[in-house]
Amino acid sequence: MDNGSFPPPSSTSKVQDPLALAPIDAAMLDEAYSSSSQETDQLLPDISNADSSDVASTELSVFPPYVELDEDHQRNVKKLVLERIINSNQNLLRPEFKQTQIALVARLFAQGNVDYMVGMVQKRVVSDYEHQKGHELIMDILYHLHSLMVSDCMSSVSDVYEKFLLGVAKSLLEDLPASDKSFSRLLGEAPHIPESVLRLLYDACTGSHSEPGGHHGDRVTQGLGAVWSLILGSPVNRQACLDIALKCAVYSRDDVRAKAIRLVANKLFIIGYLSENIEQFATNMFMSAVEQGIPETVLSQSVDPAKRMAGQVDDQEISTGSSQVSEPGNSRNDSRNGASPGSPVDSSISFSQAQSLISLFFALCTKKPRLLQLVFDNYARGPKAVQQAVHRHIPVLIRAVESSYPELLHIISAQLKGSEPLLVQVLQVLCDGRTPSPDLVTTVKHVYETRLKDPTILIPVLSAFSRDEVLPIFPQLVCLPLDKFQTALDHILQGSAHTGPALTPVEVLVAIHDISPERDGLPLKKITDACSVCFEQRTVFTHQVLANALNQMVDLTPLPLLFMRTVIQAIDAFPTMVNFVMKILRKLVHKQIWKMPKLWVGFLKCISQTQPHSFRVLLQLPVPQLESALNKYGNLRGPLIAFVNRSSAKNSLPRSTLEVLGLSSEAHKLETHVTASDASSSGHRATHT
Repeated sequence: MDNGSFPPPSSTSKVQDPLALAPIDAAMLDEAYSSSSQETDQLLPDISNADSSDVASTELSVFPPYVELDEDHQRNVKKLVLERIINSNQNLLRPEFKQTQIALVARLFAQGNVDYMVGMVQKRVVSDYEHQKGHELIMDILYHLHSLMVSDCMSSVSDVYEKFLLGVAKSLLEDLPASDKSFSRLLGEAPHIPESVLRLLYDACTGSHSEPGGHHGDRVTQGLGAVWSLILGSPVNRQACLDIALKCAVYSRDDVRAKAIRLVANKLFIIGYLSENIEQFATNMFMSAVEQGIPETVLSQSVDPAKRMAGQVDDQEISTGSSQVSEPGNSRNDSRNGASPGSPVDSSISFSQAQSLISLFFALCTKKPRLLQLVFDNYARGPKAVQQAVHRHIPVLIRAVESSYPELLHIISAQLKGSEPLLVQVLQVLCDGRTPSPDLVTTVKHVYETRLKDPTILIPVLSAFSRDEVLPIFPQLVCLPLDKFQTALDHILQGSAHTGPALTPVEVLVAIHDISPERDGLPLKKITDACSVCFEQRTVFTHQVLANALNQMVDLTPLPLLFMRTVIQAIDAFPTMVNFVMKILRKLVHKQIWKMPKLWVGFLKCISQTQPHSFRVLLQLPVPQLESALNKYGNLRGPLIAFVNRSSAKNSLPRSTLEVLGLSSEAHKLETHVTASDASSSGHRATHT
């Protein structure tokens, strides 16, 4: 039926519409809209019933040309008519009758109590949605209302259309299971989607519209599925729905954000005409996090969903308009120049907010690995929360883009100062459980030599280094914090399956002792701490390893500065090495250890700690050094004298040594006795002669 056949309602309540000619008799309305087959037969022309038709015409002619109705009566009539149309719509067989009824329904909507009519239609129609009859009627009503909007430019019809579509959409969400596709189909086939319905769709995508006790995650999936369908099938709504998907991809709730990111990264980003907008949005969000500016897009998510549903929040606050979502801030270059992307309203950012802002960007990096360069370029500028969030994403990202190895090598080779922690983590993931490739080792060495003089970046690839490559950088590795040195040591000792360890445990100990604080510019404590790290690994640095290392070092000239300290640590760690240590101490006496003041102190300490095993070594010292030792360690004198008295060494000791021990008088008596004995023996031999 032509839209022009429906004149606007009269302000005088004299109904000029054909509808006005109908009486208020409910029985007659029941008969007129009966769904029986008899009704259909009566509507068809039948010559044999001509007399009956004449009678009916005669009866109808007794009514006046119009009926004067007050507003209440008008509303009642419209309600009754609408009810009869809705009830009979399912059984109509003639399309021309159906078209007439739909036109009447649309006109009644435009003229009547919208809220009541919408509610009635929802209750009657939604229950039949699964059988598609309800959907057909809804579509007919929507399209007719939309045609009135377009042709008559009636703002009231526009309001009716919006309320009707919004009401039906809410009913489908609330009354049908999340697995049902009716909600998505309704939005996909509707001629126009108002802003209020888009907000409802956004609430569905974020779980804000979930019914009490319902499955939140299922509703989120349902909403995002509708968004996906609209982006593909409705170009006019594409941008608005893309904005919804992007807002959900930076949503504060992890489950919502994860589902939206999968949609955006796996399905939307690969579509050519969408990828640029998606990449720009993700970049802006990442830079917002770096600049510590939290966009309104994220802050609005803290609004109570109940308030949003009740309409207590400003529309602008939750608007899904493209100007807010697709362009939340300035371009990447502007961000680098100090602009504040995403209209930041807060100068601080939490870890959870950082996660929300950067997760989408990292998901895109898996599809486009060169985007990772932006992360490295801005890592050092980001606050701690952002850096923590970045480190949370790196392992999964690097494992996902390993196939793009050349691009990763290019990114690694271009690193600048400040990105060392991030670079180390990337290298750790690349080298985890495998030998670093030659290309990777070469790239990392080049970065270390030309850009980042931080040996930390070498640690992940040390297992691929040779002995000659490790030794020159070993002092720098020792200078690292203990935990990092421990990791470096593990890689050095592990080596690769093809080449073996870069250094053996013995070589490690010798290399540590070869470091000179003056020559290599290291604090002495760093070297002693490195030794302690080795002694903590007794399964690696065994007593045999220590013995071999000490045997090598004792022959060095000059002796390592920490040699005696290591000897003492060895005897503390492995008391069974005492006899071996005595051999080392004898060698040191022959090397005149007392001429090396710093080592001499350690030598005496070792003598004191290993008594009485060390007494024979102590007695080998020259008299001045022996006297010095006994003066410094008074606890040695008594046990040493007792040892001399008990042993046969007393007879072989020089008198000067015995004098130091206070045994000179006994030695003199012994000497006199020996002399007298010799003289007596000589006299006896002479007399006899």
